[in-house]
Amino acid sequence: MILDMQAVLLFILLGLFVGFAAGLFGIGGGGIMVPVLTTLFLMHGVSNEQVMHLALGTSMMSIVATSFSSFRAHHAKNGVRWDIFNKMVFGVVLGTFLATFLASSLSSLYLAIFFTIFMSFVAIRMALDIKPKKDTKEPNVINLFGAGTIIGAISAMMSVGGGAYTVPYLVAHNIDIRKAIGTSAAIGFPIAISGTLGFMINGWSETSLASFQIGYVYLPAVILISLSSALTAPLGVKVGHTLQSVTLKRLFALLLVGLSVKMLISTF
Repeated sequence: MILDMQAVLLFILLGLFVGFAAGLFGIGGGGIMVPVLTTLFLMHGVSNEQVMHLALGTSMMSIVATSFSSFRAHHAKNGVRWDIFNKMVFGVVLGTFLATFLASSLSSLYLAIFFTIFMSFVAIRMALDIKPKKDTKEPNVINLFGAGTIIGAISAMMSVGGGAYTVPYLVAHNIDIRKAIGTSAAIGFPIAISGTLGFMINGWSETSLASFQIGYVYLPAVILISLSSALTAPLGVKVGHTLQSVTLKRLFALLLVGLSVKMLISTF
């Protein structure tokens, strides 16, 4: 891919929007980044066969910095259940890393179909404001390891931090919502790290130092998106405390579905 001024501007704008949306709705940016990156990469000559893989890997590395910052903030407020994190983290890392091998073996079309289905599921839950049913017992170590493996695998296939699945799972198992959010933020960091390494390893044959690409990670996009998203995330948090509503969530859910469907169409 050739990095020109148009691409630089578009990556910066994407980061600004992703950061604002993440702060506003409390979700990671993968649901926005993957479809938009797919479109941008196709515009700049990336082949249909590799475009989803590059979008997933680039998006995954882009959330490393934000996930680290997020879980540190939650930890500072004593919002992380580290006992639960310790029981989930090995499953999370295992599921995420292994799923990058599966993702790398699939075509862009199948990855786009998977992404669209699961993102639509997330969007429907958001639009309908569906709350998980609570269990009276906290999950044991086996359940947490298994849940972590599944959450990690889905997160790798979608290039997200897993919050859309971790938070409902923990809340459903009688974990306080604030602790669930903080613990989910902490879990998002090893997901991002192991997912990034997996996409780098699996795409190593595509590495081009001249084009600043390592495996399935395009470094200029990572840097520009990460820096610009850090600027607007605090603004999103501020606005979210004053304007957030069910209608706003539904509009955002519609945007997620629309972006996913557009991405799916573009991969044909």
